[in-house]
Amino acid sequence: MAKTATREAYGKALVEFGAKYDFVVMDADLTKSTKTDMFKKEYPERHINTGIAEGNMISVAAGIATTGKPVFASSFAMFAAGRAYEQIRNAVGYPHLNVKVVGSHVGISVGEDGATHQCNEDIALMRTIPGMAVFSPCDAAETRACVEMALRYDGPCYIRTGRNAVENLYGEDETFELGRGKVVRDGADVAIIATGAMVQNALEAADMLAAEGVSAAVLDIFTIKPIDKELIAEYAGKTGCLVTAEEHTICGGLGSAVCEAVCATKPVPVKMVGMPDSYGRSGKVPDLFAYYHMTAGDIAAAARAAIAAK
Repeated sequence: MAKTATREAYGKALVEFGAKYDFVVMDADLTKSTKTDMFKKEYPERHINTGIAEGNMISVAAGIATTGKPVFASSFAMFAAGRAYEQIRNAVGYPHLNVKVVGSHVGISVGEDGATHQCNEDIALMRTIPGMAVFSPCDAAETRACVEMALRYDGPCYIRTGRNAVENLYGEDETFELGRGKVVRDGADVAIIATGAMVQNALEAADMLAAEGVSAAVLDIFTIKPIDKELIAEYAGKTGCLVTAEEHTICGGLGSAVCEAVCATKPVPVKMVGMPDSYGRSGKVPDLFAYYHMTAGDIAAAARAAIAAK
């Protein structure tokens, strides 16, 4: 199966939609890494590099957005969501402006860059901002769809993109809706609810469970806010237990959002797979996923525990 980094898909989507929509792209001196250099090459008059000054980038983006032009502001997630949080909250979120913040190189898959660059808190930060839509695409087609959904959404957005190439699960003709999850695989014994690159791991875990006679559904929640409460409640009722999987801390991320939805509708046992309440560390990506118990095998183990807890 072909592989594409979601940051690469983001750059291509900007170029594609640049011909259809009138928007500005900004970057904090990481154009080659975030892939906004693709847009800069095609539309140099609509690209602004602010240098290593993320707070200033967001403030300038907010000013441009007041003129009626949507703005995509990109940097590493640690700096886009972390360093510029106050500006996003007060200059973008509070006046509900059309600034689309894109955090690249999310999670521990940044690998050897270590804890200072491994942003595992951005979903938690962004989903607490009123009116902020939060997207976490798992592959190229979904990333493209999230970029267009962000353009059509009236207000601030946050999109996560990853450093490494991941398997493409969806074809170009796949349709996506704001606030609606995707049923990647149906199942009756347990539902694995995943986001971002963990969707691929969830499918692998479902294969492991199938070999044991366990029927596991896999749900792709690419819109974490607004989240698909109806789909989550449906599978909570259908399977009686859930597992969440995310390349993000389990404090305030997808797992928390799912539990909030489930507790309000259909309480069932929920097991979370993700970063513990811990900083990351430098290392090879596969080793880090194993160390923090975020592999397909760990998801399968969580599924068995969830089933046992019914």
